[in-house]
Amino acid sequence: MKIAVCVSQVPDTTTKVKVGSDGKTIDPAGVTYIINPYDEFAVEAALQLKEKNGGETVVVSVGKDSNKEAIKKAYAMGIEKGILVKSDSEMDSYAVARNLADVLKEINADVILFGKQSIDYDDSQVGSLVAEMLGLPSISVAVTLNIDGNTVTCEREIEGGKEVVESSLPVAITAQRGLNNPRYPNLKGIMAAKSKAIEERQPTFTENKTETISMSLPKPKSKGKIVGTDVSAVPELVKLLREEAKVI
Repeated sequence: MKIAVCVSQVPDTTTKVKVGSDGKTIDPAGVTYIINPYDEFAVEAALQLKEKNGGETVVVSVGKDSNKEAIKKAYAMGIEKGILVKSDSEMDSYAVARNLADVLKEINADVILFGKQSIDYDDSQVGSLVAEMLGLPSISVAVTLNIDGNTVTCEREIEGGKEVVESSLPVAITAQRGLNNPRYPNLKGIMAAKSKAIEERQPTFTENKTETISMSLPKPKSKGKIVGTDVSAVPELVKLLREEAKVI
């Protein structure tokens, strides 16, 4: 079995993000980047499939040279081979998907795994776009994954319940939180990942289908107001809730 997993790099959630001077991108100064957390579920799923069914694993990423750190994290966890489609220009979901699809078509994997979304832009598009470009069935937000012969069965969380979906291989799957518990890389894996080669390729498609017009941070929340500490403050509180907060 050949298993491919696609990963991206995102700002650490503990990093204070600023908008760049162009007003359209994140200012990279002082930002710490990590592998996209949802992609870790995909990496773990790939490793578990290999452990159960045998085969080989490959990780693919599209982005800047710094994306190598995300690939190295996948290496440290146990992925065998890595490919970076290197581009310093910003790509939208469609362009990323096109470049991934071109590499994945060559790999000809039985299972292609993605995180359900990246936590920076939250587009949730790449996995489904790649599946469409390759003509593959797509299962999104999987919380269980089982393969028996040529049949894959996944459980998906839906509003108010769960859905069980079945498909044949090859298939593209996006991973939801709860699919597994990603393993922590051991020291041996971390050290081996540092010297492991990453294959670099040039992008085959660079035309964005969408354009970011502007980017802004949320407006700062106003400070709370204390109107009193006993029941005498209730009328004033009700007035403020009705006239200012407009919640009653």
